[in-house]
Amino acid sequence: MSKLLFKLRNVPDDEAIEVRELLDANEIDYFETTPGNWGISMPGLWLSNADDFPRARALLDDYQTARTQRERARFDALRATGNAPTLWQQLRAKPLVVSIQLVAIALLAYLSLRLFPGL
Repeated sequence: MSKLLFKLRNVPDDEAIEVRELLDANEIDYFETTPGNWGISMPGLWLSNADDFPRARALLDDYQTARTQRERARFDALRATGNAPTLWQQLRAKPLVVSIQLVAIALLAYLSLRLFPGL
């Protein structure tokens, strides 16, 4: 029976590729599901044989620990040189997205504060 090992939603492409390579290198049989045509299905990496799960999970845990340390060191190096993206830079890069998010937050706050207490 198949067993889900790794969810691929919101996972960077480089991380997904590295996880596939890790499974291939250790000869663990897996298959991949996509988000589908409308993006509502769950993309993920599934083990074909559930008996491989403990070994695959241990490999994945070790990989994620190493990746976390590597990415944290990269970010710290960017911050030390002053090249790390700031909040202001991110807001300026996507003004439409930020505007929509602020309107949604204001609408939710209005609905929560105005409508529900009156019921």
